[in-house]
Amino acid sequence: MTEAAESKGRGPGRRPGPTETREKILAEARDLFAEKGYDGASLRAIARAAGVDPALVHHFFGNKEGVFIEAMRFPVDPSVLLPRIMSFPRERLGEMMVRTFLDVWGDDDRRAPMLAMLRSAMTNERAAALLREFVASALFGRASQATEAPPLGIQAAAGQMIGLMILRYVLRIEPLASASEDDLIDLVAPTIQRYLTS
Repeated sequence: MTEAAESKGRGPGRRPGPTETREKILAEARDLFAEKGYDGASLRAIARAAGVDPALVHHFFGNKEGVFIEAMRFPVDPSVLLPRIMSFPRERLGEMMVRTFLDVWGDDDRRAPMLAMLRSAMTNERAAALLREFVASALFGRASQATEAPPLGIQAAAGQMIGLMILRYVLRIEPLASASEDDLIDLVAPTIQRYLTS
Protein backbone atom coordinates (compact mmCIF):
# COMPACT_ATOMS: atom_id res chain seq x y z
CA MET A 1 0.00 0.00 0.00
CA THR A 2 1.31 3.45 -0.85
CA GLU A 3 1.90 6.13 1.74
CA ALA A 4 -0.88 8.20 0.17
CA ALA A 5 -3.28 5.29 0.52
CA GLU A 6 -2.24 4.73 4.10
CA SER A 7 -2.77 8.42 4.82
CA LYS A 8 -6.18 8.45 3.14
CA GLY A 9 -7.41 5.47 5.11
CA ARG A 10 -6.00 6.58 8.46
CA GLY A 11 -8.62 6.82 11.15
CA PRO A 12 -8.55 8.74 14.42
CA GLY A 13 -5.79 7.52 16.71
CA ARG A 14 -3.86 5.73 13.98
CA ARG A 15 -0.10 6.30 13.80
CA PRO A 16 1.08 8.94 11.36
CA GLY A 17 2.54 7.80 8.06
CA PRO A 18 6.27 7.31 7.42
CA THR A 19 6.90 10.83 6.11
CA GLU A 20 5.18 12.51 9.04
CA THR A 21 6.98 10.27 11.53
CA ARG A 22 10.36 10.89 9.89
CA GLU A 23 9.84 14.66 9.93
CA LYS A 24 8.73 14.53 13.56
CA ILE A 25 11.94 12.68 14.49
CA LEU A 26 14.04 15.25 12.61
CA ALA A 27 12.25 18.18 14.25
CA GLU A 28 12.80 16.75 17.73
CA ALA A 29 16.41 15.89 16.87
CA ARG A 30 17.08 19.49 15.79
CA ASP A 31 15.72 20.77 19.10
CA LEU A 32 17.80 18.31 21.13
CA PHE A 33 21.00 18.95 19.15
CA ALA A 34 20.40 22.70 19.57
CA GLU A 35 19.91 22.30 23.32
CA LYS A 36 22.53 19.65 24.14
CA GLY A 37 24.92 19.42 21.19
CA TYR A 38 25.79 16.22 19.34
CA ASP A 39 27.30 14.34 22.28
CA GLY A 40 24.51 15.27 24.67
CA ALA A 41 21.64 14.10 22.47
CA SER A 42 21.16 10.32 22.50
CA LEU A 43 19.10 8.28 20.05
CA ARG A 44 16.89 7.18 22.92
CA ALA A 45 16.24 10.80 23.91
CA ILE A 46 15.43 11.71 20.31
CA ALA A 47 13.04 8.75 20.03
CA ARG A 48 11.42 9.61 23.35
CA ALA A 49 10.89 13.24 22.34
CA ALA A 50 9.37 12.12 19.02
CA GLY A 51 7.16 9.54 20.74
CA VAL A 52 8.56 6.59 18.77
CA ASP A 53 10.54 3.43 19.45
CA PRO A 54 14.33 3.86 19.11
CA ALA A 55 14.27 1.03 16.55
CA LEU A 56 12.28 3.31 14.25
CA VAL A 57 14.97 5.98 14.45
CA HIS A 58 17.51 3.29 13.48
CA HIS A 59 15.23 2.21 10.64
CA PHE A 60 15.04 5.70 9.13
CA PHE A 61 18.57 6.98 9.78
CA GLY A 62 20.85 4.08 10.73
CA ASN A 63 22.59 5.78 13.66
CA LYS A 64 22.91 9.10 15.46
CA GLU A 65 25.29 10.49 12.85
CA GLY A 66 22.69 9.75 10.18
CA VAL A 67 20.04 11.64 12.18
CA PHE A 68 22.44 14.55 12.68
CA ILE A 69 23.35 14.84 9.00
CA GLU A 70 19.69 14.86 7.97
CA ALA A 71 18.58 17.18 10.78
CA MET A 72 21.37 19.66 10.11
CA ARG A 73 20.59 20.30 6.49
CA PHE A 74 21.30 24.01 6.49
CA PRO A 75 18.00 25.94 6.54
CA VAL A 76 19.37 28.79 4.43
CA ASP A 77 20.50 28.59 0.81
CA PRO A 78 23.55 30.82 0.24
CA SER A 79 22.78 30.87 -3.48
CA VAL A 80 19.59 32.76 -2.58
CA LEU A 81 21.00 35.01 0.14
CA LEU A 82 24.18 36.18 -1.58
CA PRO A 83 22.47 37.62 -4.68
CA ARG A 84 20.20 39.54 -2.31
CA ILE A 85 23.23 41.00 -0.52
CA MET A 86 25.03 41.71 -3.79
CA SER A 87 22.04 43.53 -5.26
CA PHE A 88 22.94 46.53 -3.12
CA PRO A 89 25.71 49.03 -3.88
CA ARG A 90 29.21 47.93 -2.88
CA GLU A 91 29.38 50.61 -0.19
CA ARG A 92 26.41 48.92 1.60
CA LEU A 93 27.77 45.35 1.57
CA GLY A 94 28.61 45.38 5.28
CA GLU A 95 25.19 46.68 6.23
CA MET A 96 23.39 44.13 4.09
CA MET A 97 25.47 41.21 5.35
CA VAL A 98 24.74 42.10 8.99
CA ARG A 99 21.06 42.69 8.23
CA THR A 100 20.79 39.35 6.41
CA PHE A 101 22.48 37.42 9.23
CA LEU A 102 20.16 39.03 11.78
CA ASP A 103 17.09 38.26 9.65
CA VAL A 104 18.10 34.60 9.35
CA TRP A 105 19.03 34.13 13.00
CA GLY A 106 15.94 36.02 14.13
CA ASP A 107 13.73 33.32 12.60
CA ASP A 108 13.07 30.63 15.23
CA ASP A 109 12.65 27.83 12.67
CA ARG A 110 15.96 28.57 10.98
CA ARG A 111 17.87 29.37 14.16
CA ALA A 112 17.36 25.94 15.80
CA PRO A 113 19.41 23.90 13.30
CA MET A 114 22.14 26.55 13.22
CA LEU A 115 22.37 26.54 17.02
CA ALA A 116 22.50 22.75 16.93
CA MET A 117 25.32 22.81 14.43
CA LEU A 118 27.34 25.38 16.40
CA ARG A 119 26.90 23.64 19.75
CA SER A 120 27.65 20.23 18.28
CA ALA A 121 30.74 21.46 16.44
CA MET A 122 32.24 22.50 19.77
CA THR A 123 32.14 18.96 21.14
CA ASN A 124 32.14 16.55 18.18
CA GLU A 125 34.63 16.24 15.33
CA ARG A 126 32.07 14.93 12.82
CA ALA A 127 29.82 17.91 13.53
CA ALA A 128 32.81 20.25 13.25
CA ALA A 129 33.75 18.69 9.91
CA LEU A 130 30.21 19.21 8.57
CA LEU A 131 30.26 22.83 9.67
CA ARG A 132 33.74 23.41 8.17
CA GLU A 133 32.64 21.86 4.89
CA PHE A 134 29.56 24.06 4.69
CA VAL A 135 31.36 27.24 5.69
CA ALA A 136 34.33 26.64 3.39
CA SER A 137 32.40 25.80 0.23
CA ALA A 138 28.89 27.18 0.49
CA LEU A 139 29.71 30.40 2.34
CA PHE A 140 33.34 31.41 1.84
CA GLY A 141 33.60 30.13 -1.72
CA ARG A 142 30.42 31.82 -2.94
CA ALA A 143 31.01 35.03 -1.00
CA SER A 144 34.56 35.36 -2.32
CA GLN A 145 33.34 35.04 -5.92
CA ALA A 146 30.43 37.42 -5.39
CA THR A 147 32.28 40.21 -3.57
CA GLU A 148 35.78 39.85 -5.04
CA ALA A 149 36.98 40.30 -1.47
CA PRO A 150 40.20 38.54 -0.41
CA PRO A 151 39.65 35.17 1.32
CA LEU A 152 41.08 36.54 4.57
CA GLY A 153 38.57 39.40 4.50
CA ILE A 154 35.68 36.99 3.87
CA GLN A 155 36.79 34.76 6.73
CA ALA A 156 37.25 37.72 9.08
CA ALA A 157 33.74 38.95 8.23
CA ALA A 158 32.26 35.49 8.76
CA GLY A 159 34.13 35.10 12.05
CA GLN A 160 32.81 38.44 13.26
CA MET A 161 29.25 37.51 12.34
CA ILE A 162 29.40 34.00 13.84
CA GLY A 163 30.84 35.48 17.03
CA LEU A 164 28.03 38.02 17.15
CA MET A 165 25.40 35.29 16.70
CA ILE A 166 26.95 33.15 19.46
CA LEU A 167 27.00 36.06 21.92
CA ARG A 168 23.47 37.17 21.01
CA TYR A 169 21.64 33.85 20.62
CA VAL A 170 23.70 31.17 22.40
CA LEU A 171 25.31 32.91 25.39
CA ARG A 172 22.73 35.73 25.40
CA ILE A 173 25.19 38.28 26.70
CA GLU A 174 23.57 41.61 27.59
CA PRO A 175 23.19 44.24 26.29
CA LEU A 176 24.02 42.49 23.00
CA ALA A 177 21.20 39.96 23.34
CA SER A 178 18.46 42.57 23.61
CA ALA A 179 19.97 45.27 21.38
CA SER A 180 17.84 46.33 18.42
CA GLU A 181 18.82 45.15 14.97
CA ASP A 182 19.39 48.74 13.88
CA ASP A 183 21.80 49.34 16.76
CA LEU A 184 23.74 46.18 15.91
CA ILE A 185 23.89 47.13 12.24
CA ASP A 186 25.23 50.58 13.13
CA LEU A 187 27.81 49.02 15.43
CA VAL A 188 29.06 46.09 13.34
CA ALA A 189 28.44 46.97 9.68
CA PRO A 190 31.38 49.40 9.31
CA THR A 191 33.82 46.68 10.42
CA ILE A 192 32.28 44.11 8.06
CA GLN A 193 32.39 46.69 5.26
CA ARG A 194 36.11 47.21 5.84
CA TYR A 195 36.79 43.47 5.77
CA LEU A 196 34.93 43.07 2.47
CA THR A 197 36.17 46.10 0.58
CA SER A 198 39.62 47.04 1.87
